[in-house]
Amino acid sequence: MSTHDDRIFTERRDEVIDAAMRRVEERPSAGHSIALMTEGSHALAPLQLEQRRLIHREDSVRLQSDAFREIRTRLLGLADNQNFITLVASVSPHSGGSFVARNLAAAFAFDETKTSLLIDCNLRYPSQHRALGVDPAKGGLIDFLEHPVRGIKSIIYQTGIPRLRLVPAGTSRENGGEFFSSFRMRAMLDSLRCRYTDRYLFLDGPAIKGSPDARILSDLADFVVVVVGYGRDTAAAVNQAVANFEPSKLAGVVFNQSV
Repeated sequence: MSTHDDRIFTERRDEVIDAAMRRVEERPSAGHSIALMTEGSHALAPLQLEQRRLIHREDSVRLQSDAFREIRTRLLGLADNQNFITLVASVSPHSGGSFVARNLAAAFAFDETKTSLLIDCNLRYPSQHRALGVDPAKGGLIDFLEHPVRGIKSIIYQTGIPRLRLVPAGTSRENGGEFFSSFRMRAMLDSLRCRYTDRYLFLDGPAIKGSPDARILSDLADFVVVVVGYGRDTAAAVNQAVANFEPSKLAGVVFNQSV
């Protein structure tokens, strides 16, 4: 790249950053954000939530709900009253990382003063849109990163759960590293978090074993929750997986039997 090209790139980058900062300065209040997040007639009933393996407030899933509330409490305690981005990644495939990610996002949405945004970053095996019964007709994360002119609002979908929204993975990709390490990805997450102070972001990452994508995503997150498949992942595998992340970001390890 020539010096002239470098200058054009720098100017364009600065324009993007300046525009993002103006949006942050003009961001609406938390109360305004929550007031706009209504599900109307699309809100799911407790039985429908159970069919989708989602927690709710009724006694039938009290044990599971309390477990996710405990994780929520720990994350909030680490955050010093700031909203944050949490990466949820399992040690190995099929250990329940996506299950934990969407239920943790749901636990935050239980709090009527908070909103959750779940982003499916498992590009090889995306599952959140199916689990939540969402038809991603307008595309998802990768479609936006490739064509940002479409706007971020077009890929944020209702889930049937009050105050919980989903960004599906979109067009499937074998390798997400080039997207996750891009300037567009970082700028998108910064914009999504900064626009509403009550918004908490959850990245459903790919399995840590066999791919660098979870480690790359951890650079964009404030906290990392590692999911261990109970009876599936060995202690050595867990130790190796945890070593991928900065100790200061590691919020904890979740042992999951529901896979």
